[in-house]
Amino acid sequence: MKRYMTGALGTLVTAALCLPVVAYAQVVEDFTPTKVTLDTGVLVGNMDNGVRVFRGVPYAKPPVGELRWQAPEMPDAWPGERLALADEPPCPQPVNPDGGTPNGGGVTGVQSEDCLYLTAFAPAKAEKAPVVLWMYGGAGFLGAGHLGSYNGTSNAKAGVVTFAMNYRLGALANFNHPALSKAAGKNEPLGNFALTDAVAALQWIQRNAEAFGGDPNNVTIAGQSAGGLMVVNLLSVPSAEGLYHKAVIQSGAFLQPAQSLQDAEQKGAGAMTTMGLPKDTTAEQLRAVSAQSFIYNEATRRGVGSPIDGRFRTVSTGEALDAGNEIDVPVLIGSNSGEGGFSGARDIARKTGDDGANAWLYHFAYVPSFRQKEWKNGAIHSAELMFTFDSMATSGWARSANGTVNDEDRAVAKRVHSCWVAFYKMSPSADAFTCAEGVEWPSYSESGDATMLFTREAEIVKSNTLPAGEEG
Repeated sequence: MKRYMTGALGTLVTAALCLPVVAYAQVVEDFTPTKVTLDTGVLVGNMDNGVRVFRGVPYAKPPVGELRWQAPEMPDAWPGERLALADEPPCPQPVNPDGGTPNGGGVTGVQSEDCLYLTAFAPAKAEKAPVVLWMYGGAGFLGAGHLGSYNGTSNAKAGVVTFAMNYRLGALANFNHPALSKAAGKNEPLGNFALTDAVAALQWIQRNAEAFGGDPNNVTIAGQSAGGLMVVNLLSVPSAEGLYHKAVIQSGAFLQPAQSLQDAEQKGAGAMTTMGLPKDTTAEQLRAVSAQSFIYNEATRRGVGSPIDGRFRTVSTGEALDAGNEIDVPVLIGSNSGEGGFSGARDIARKTGDDGANAWLYHFAYVPSFRQKEWKNGAIHSAELMFTFDSMATSGWARSANGTVNDEDRAVAKRVHSCWVAFYKMSPSADAFTCAEGVEWPSYSESGDATMLFTREAEIVKSNTLPAGEEG
């Protein structure tokens, strides 16, 4: 065990100088350093609970200044050894003014446009381990990859490498304006920058997965809510093809109709009038507007859409599925009993599994002991996260529980988590896999209608016997 400087001062010093780690011996807590060599330099993380953890890992250059509303670029190399012990600030988003209570995406405190970082959880010893790229929820304008529900420790202990990424939010991700289109290069993406961030993270994984013991030929993209919608959209992004091999969509079964670039530009131009900008606003003027002005303005807070720009996005996923032209990978999809969306999940399972790679459908209906008073209509939106990650030890919902996490809650989490791990490890050509202490989970088809139902136990049922659910 060694002692090193951690926290804000350690991050600042290391980021500025990137000198050998031994230069920073002093002080906050003991930890066991672990190193990984990336294409940009050496990272020093922490062996935590038998798992290699690296925080604040840059997968792209900061999208600031001229790089605001640009596709991400490869991060710069650094000299020496870079500490990766502390999370970097999440992307700009509205937070509660008291500075202590989390917003709807679970975030408190400082944010920064310099936010394209990820957290890595890797087994202590791994070779050709399956890899997961996780995309958080938050309605597209809230959230961060470092939150406790997304802790990948249990994944790593089960032999899976997890990268939980930050991606741009709100109008800093999904914003179009005629001035930006005019200033963009011939082949540069227009809007859709959250999705370009995901592609950049996937490219980073292809370059660096093996350094963490991961297999770049077995990568799963996974997300919940808005992160699930990111996964849905990535099923039809041409530049993402070949960068991932499976997909998990949790409570994110949204097949949005195609939005035109002209519509997105008009919405962006209209939103700028609420900030007092002139009609002939330039790209330079737009990039000079503060991030806070965008994230707190009602007209721009959620962005102005994710258009088909004919460059980065050439077709909506709904259109691609109807034509049978989506990126054909196995898909695991479902929702919770206390929310809507199950019929949409079933529809996507039918369309993604109708030809080629198979799909798997689930319905999560377990209400833990410590939330039974609050969740009266079933498992609410996001309730499954601490089970699919088996992360009750770090999840804010479990840690702030009025009651106590009991043995049944922990057993259910291990059971659910085993199914996600089995999917990550599964061959892309499989028709079924086994998890949850011996339950065989067959792929979904209209004729078979097989669905995994998670309650206190895990069992295969017919999807048509399950309610669509309601918000609880």
